[in-house]
Amino acid sequence: MKIKIFKTYKWIAFCILLVLFGSCKSGKIVAEVSADEKLSARAIIRNHYKNQLSFRTLSGRMKIDYSDGISSQGVSVSIRMEKDKTIWLSAPLGVVKAYITPTRVSFYNKLQNEYFDGDFSYLSDMLGSELDFEQVQNLLLGQAIFDLRENKYEVDIAKETYQLKPKKAAELFKVLFQIEPQNFKMATQQLAQPSKKRLLHINYKNYQEKDNRILPDEIGITAIDKEERTIIAIEYRNMEFNRPLNFPYKIPKGFYEIVLK
Repeated sequence: MKIKIFKTYKWIAFCILLVLFGSCKSGKIVAEVSADEKLSARAIIRNHYKNQLSFRTLSGRMKIDYSDGISSQGVSVSIRMEKDKTIWLSAPLGVVKAYITPTRVSFYNKLQNEYFDGDFSYLSDMLGSELDFEQVQNLLLGQAIFDLRENKYEVDIAKETYQLKPKKAAELFKVLFQIEPQNFKMATQQLAQPSKKRLLHINYKNYQEKDNRILPDEIGITAIDKEERTIIAIEYRNMEFNRPLNFPYKIPKGFYEIVLK
């Protein structure tokens, strides 16, 4: 049996996507440096990919604050990740769990006896652009959601960051990237679909050093869909690399399937 989801459930789908944009609150904050005006777009992009994060697993906790202008909510969840394979989320006592792989997006809620089990197509529809596991993972690690090496960009200095704009604009949506000069990680990513009045703005507020790795520290996210505005703030805490992990997930029997609209 399937039931239609009401509007307030939309934030859960946003969280499945947006809580994957990582940070780690227990590391050393990386000091800011000024951008070098002499660097070309090609050099900036090359350094961005040169500094990609290498690890097997990542685990810890995250604090998520959500507001849609009508209601607000805060929640703390556990996160486990196996690079390129799995992202797992669990609220206290397993009341809500999510399980994401390259081919699956699934979550359930014991309080409502409901679940969703599908793929990335719904999240892609919300953004107005194809979305896959690799892109979500890149967002988690402070990497560009699109492969910057596939296009040519104009470079400017904006707020002490390198701002990249495509020389040839895409037909369906507009993108803007700002890269911080210290480690060439993302400072801002913005995807807009003006024809449908959609905007996704991700601001990586700080970066930190943890176990000789550079990770985001705080992330602010604004998602606009026509007249609806969703704001999410994320902090990660007590993160650890390369621990042996398991990913327990099983949809309880008797739950109703959510149809996201």
